[in-house]
Amino acid sequence: MLRRSADQGGTVTAETVPADVLHEVETLRQQLHDASFRYYILDAPQLPDVEYDRLFRRLQQLEEQYPAVVSPDSPTQRVGAPVSSGFPKITHAVPMLSLDNAFSHEELTAFVERAADRLECSGDDLQFCCEPKLDGLAVSLRYEQGQLVEGATRGDGRVGEGIIGNLRTISTIPLKLHGDDLPELLEVRGEVYMRHSSFERLNEDARKDGSKVFANPRNAAAGSLRQLDPAITRQRSLEFCAYQIAQLDEHRQQPSHSRQMALLKAWGFRPNPLLEVVTGSEGIITYCESLGERRPTLDYDIDGAVLKIDDLRQQRELGFVSRAPRWAIAYKFPAQEQVTTVEDVAFQVGRIGTLTPVAKLAPVQVAGVTVSNATLHNMDEVERLGVKIGDSVIIRRAGDVIPQVVGVIEDRRPEDARDIVMPDTCPVCGADVERLEGEVAARCSGGLFCAAQRKEALKHFASRRALDIVGLGDKLIEQLVDHGWVDTPDKLFKLISSQLASLPRMGEKSAANLVVALEKARHTTLARFIYAIGIREVGESTAAALARHFGTLEALMAADEETLTAIPDIGPIVARHIRTFFEQEHNRETVHALRDVGVTWDETIIEERDQPLVGETWVLTGTLDVMTRDQAKEHLLALGAKVSGSVSKKTAVVVAGPGAGSKLSKAESLGVTVMDEAAFLARLAELGITTP
Repeated sequence: MLRRSADQGGTVTAETVPADVLHEVETLRQQLHDASFRYYILDAPQLPDVEYDRLFRRLQQLEEQYPAVVSPDSPTQRVGAPVSSGFPKITHAVPMLSLDNAFSHEELTAFVERAADRLECSGDDLQFCCEPKLDGLAVSLRYEQGQLVEGATRGDGRVGEGIIGNLRTISTIPLKLHGDDLPELLEVRGEVYMRHSSFERLNEDARKDGSKVFANPRNAAAGSLRQLDPAITRQRSLEFCAYQIAQLDEHRQQPSHSRQMALLKAWGFRPNPLLEVVTGSEGIITYCESLGERRPTLDYDIDGAVLKIDDLRQQRELGFVSRAPRWAIAYKFPAQEQVTTVEDVAFQVGRIGTLTPVAKLAPVQVAGVTVSNATLHNMDEVERLGVKIGDSVIIRRAGDVIPQVVGVIEDRRPEDARDIVMPDTCPVCGADVERLEGEVAARCSGGLFCAAQRKEALKHFASRRALDIVGLGDKLIEQLVDHGWVDTPDKLFKLISSQLASLPRMGEKSAANLVVALEKARHTTLARFIYAIGIREVGESTAAALARHFGTLEALMAADEETLTAIPDIGPIVARHIRTFFEQEHNRETVHALRDVGVTWDETIIEERDQPLVGETWVLTGTLDVMTRDQAKEHLLALGAKVSGSVSKKTAVVVAGPGAGSKLSKAESLGVTVMDEAAFLARLAELGITTP
């Protein structure tokens, strides 16, 4: 409580502080206490750092303006959080204090000037040791006669949690100091953190087995360090970066902080490689700007820079205030997390038809950029977060990564908050949206028709294994779509030379050659056509199986799921994709439009008795002269064989041309039959296949 007796001397007391100020102070303290509990104890932060800093600075301002409201339990009077009951308590011989923060170049300059005034010297002459401010968990390590004997978290700054068992699992923490002439006593402070690459692997594994997904690497590192089972911590790929010596034999003390860090490196620790010694305000400002530019390229999170006066004698002379040293400061970068409101949710359609929910946000500054959209990834993530339209949410942006929603502040949820619902039809083309049981992604079934998928669908349609339109590369397709000349594949066959020649880097000869290639591509095979139209999960082999079984496109389009699943190697999921594709009117219109512009093939039903290689697996390797490997593959598929890319004991025949390598060697070692191209052509002739 803030109620206290009035002073006799007429000074300002709590009883003379305005009631609205008393209420604000109490509210701020409660918010900060709750945030610290969630951050340190529950490992489930709901308040981003920038919001915590804002509340903390506001409380500092009020306490400075009304000193009578300061109380021992205020967050401004202590450093960290209470100790968890799950670990033994460790009292720090030297308190682990926090740092004051600077948020602008002006505040950095003021810090230098204050230090210079107390030291009675010029700020331009002061040297500072600068390093990144890692976003992890501060710990203290105690060594006796070179052996690691104790390790603890910061805790409340005076008493931490004893986690020596977990710290021993971190490979960058030496269990024994390197060298022969070792100190009797050494206490090292540093940061335990997790790299982005390790964090992504951890969350990927968590999603697969349905366990907890962490919001950010700092949260993951803290949760990993506080596991009661060190075997779990060992699996988390944590790292340790030393940043200070707290205790050391007197005769080993170095004259500067940077020399202390060099001593730690010699004993087997890893200070941050970006540590630098600079001079004056200009030096530290330049360092902070340079570090900010490098921030997006780092494989670990930093939220600023730590700037310390390098001379240890000057550090001792400057001393401390109640909770922080006067000789160091933390420069905070623009926040990578912020709080804002979800005003709506839209669904974007990706290049392969995947629908992604995107939160439409009240605009907010994050890491120096105005953010009004953030990805929600998929509906499983929406469910995991529990996010609704109208919620206050925490958004995160790291470097150039697309902003994402990482948490919901449920206490602020309005009564009219609405659920986020996946649409039944594509917001771009109106086709049905598919989401099969057991799959995370929902997809538009529009295929060639959907504008969002247009470029990728056309690239697939023209690719070598589809209609093989020579000269129609990815960049040219993008130009054609951007000019509005092609929106469906049938429009490709209506292009003329003069039109194509007007494109950048497209001469008359290239244009004429492309028209010839388009004319040649009009006649194809049914299998290639089925593959080219881009039915989901229908690859070359499946397309060939469908062509062999049905013989005509009309028969395939009319087939129901039961008929489709009767075909070998076609299960219910693929059958459902095929049926869904042909149920869409626009897909049928696209197919008919291709037939109308002259795309044809020979429709011949091949019965099982005409497939003498059914059940055999063949492998093609090396170079073939008479035909391409794709042509050879089509012949084999037509005869009922499966064509594989690898050799095994189940392989029937390997066709090896010049340049065959490991596949030929493996076939010989396994005793698999090997044919050269001449023998292969002879075999095809025996089976009634005429080759050039």
